Amino acid sequence: MYQSITANDLEQELKESTQNILDVRDADAFIEGHIPNAINIPINELPEKLATLDKKKAYTIICYAGGRSERASQFLAAEGFDVTNVMGGMGAFRGTTTK
Repeated sequence: MYQSITANDLEQELKESTQNILDVRDADAFIEGHIPNAINIPINELPEKLATLDKKKAYTIICYAGGRSERASQFLAAEGFDVTNVMGGMGAFRGTTTK
């Protein structure tokens, strides 16, 4: 099981604390703009890069619209990770981004 959060709520949380943001979009989309300090693991690479993630950390999962991040959240939750899916994704995120 995993939790969900809206892009607006994530923006507010980022003002108050740091988050472990996992961006599951492809590398080209990530390069075009992402949340500062986010890590990028495209969804199709998650199974092979699972060992690079720390199960002791909570991750906030984001993509462009929320579909891929929802699938990634389901996968990671099934693998024992504490994850929160960002509904609406980067398309709805109005906070600070970086290239």
